[in-house]
Amino acid sequence: MAKFRRRTCIILSLFILFIFSMMMGLKMLRPNTATFAAPFGLDLLPELHQRTIHLGKKFDFQKNDRINSETNTKNLKSVEITMKPSKASELNLEELPPLNYYLHVFYYSWYGNPQFDGKYIHWNHPILEHWDSRIAKNYPQGRHNPPDDIGSSFYPELGSYSSRDPSVIETHMRQMRSASIGVLALSWYPPDSNDENGEPSDDLVPTILDKAHKYNLKVTFHIEPYSNRDDQNMYKNVKYIIDKYGNHPAFYRYKTSTGNALPLFYVYDSYITKPEKWANLLTTSGSQSVRNSPYDGLFIALLVEEKHKHDILQSGFDGIYTYFATNGFTYGSSHQNWASLKFFCDKHNLIFIPSVGPGYIDTSIRPWNTQNTRNRINGKYYETALSAALQTRPNLISITSFNEWHEGTQIEKAVPKRTSNTVYLDYRPHKPGVYLELTRKWSEKYSKERVTYAFDHQLPVS
Repeated sequence: MAKFRRRTCIILSLFILFIFSMMMGLKMLRPNTATFAAPFGLDLLPELHQRTIHLGKKFDFQKNDRINSETNTKNLKSVEITMKPSKASELNLEELPPLNYYLHVFYYSWYGNPQFDGKYIHWNHPILEHWDSRIAKNYPQGRHNPPDDIGSSFYPELGSYSSRDPSVIETHMRQMRSASIGVLALSWYPPDSNDENGEPSDDLVPTILDKAHKYNLKVTFHIEPYSNRDDQNMYKNVKYIIDKYGNHPAFYRYKTSTGNALPLFYVYDSYITKPEKWANLLTTSGSQSVRNSPYDGLFIALLVEEKHKHDILQSGFDGIYTYFATNGFTYGSSHQNWASLKFFCDKHNLIFIPSVGPGYIDTSIRPWNTQNTRNRINGKYYETALSAALQTRPNLISITSFNEWHEGTQIEKAVPKRTSNTVYLDYRPHKPGVYLELTRKWSEKYSKERVTYAFDHQLPVS
């Protein structure tokens, strides 16, 4: 009997050792290098695709969630899922393709948290009321409550970070570098100015420039519609930017077909200011003219409506961009109009910069705005926009955005997360870096194609 027990124990031990060896072998076979494939064994788990559900005591948002949902979601217990950024994402710059300085991405440095800023900034964005009080009463009011409840339908891999955190800035530059993006267009307000939900951030520019330079990135400025913006203070602010940052090696200049290398400024909501005011700044005869001075540059207007084309010409702008990531939202953001806009720009010697985005969802801060949601379709929406942009043979392409989390246009890494009140959207079945990978793919394609048509159109190639 003792021999039988001993033999049984030996057999069981060998069996357990065999099972252990098999598990270790399977673990070694996991395809870690796959770019888009789901992790090994994920198909054996219950479906985990998630959508945003903001639950309130008085409001049922399930109807909106059916409209906004990116993937079907099973009823899961409230379990918080937060992923930490992997150290394996460190870059070897020598293994990456060259940067494409004709590919720009809009970047926001307005986020804050208690550790670096003493409070949350922008993550606690207020829920904006609809202008019609009859509609507004059907939706919640108040602010988001970070870190678990943030003003976004997605959740960042870095959490509710601070734009003042040097490690965050470095991670962002590394992600842009991995995507072969050459230029970041920094959302900018004058010193001591800020958007209505933020704090002044001009003091962050030196750090952003330094971190960008470390990865050979360039920085241009996306001038926001600060209070009382006009031709006179725009002259002062352009002078300020060039005087203070113009000598930094990461300061971006665009080489024109005539060989001049000039700073480039995106001017958001440019149509708010009358053409006569802009002409004072942007034409050679203007009273505040920067033309043929040390503060000359390339000024890019936001085109929203078709009629803005002629205002832009009268104003003296050097080009147009379309910004919005919602195809069909405006005349300028509609892909079908880009060929016509490019023709108009070529005719009048303007720079054409279509803006592409991975999707759009702003219902975390505008819960009534479901009609403008654009599903990412697992990256297909983004690739469709990029393909439409390339077909116009543009001078430059801009991406909306790297990290505008409120409007769900970010290509920054996002992760799955659940809390007791919220289920955030994510990029599954792909990995958190899927939109960086797609950007890199199309950046290389654009770089190659641009060389083939640049000479025909006398575009700069270096």
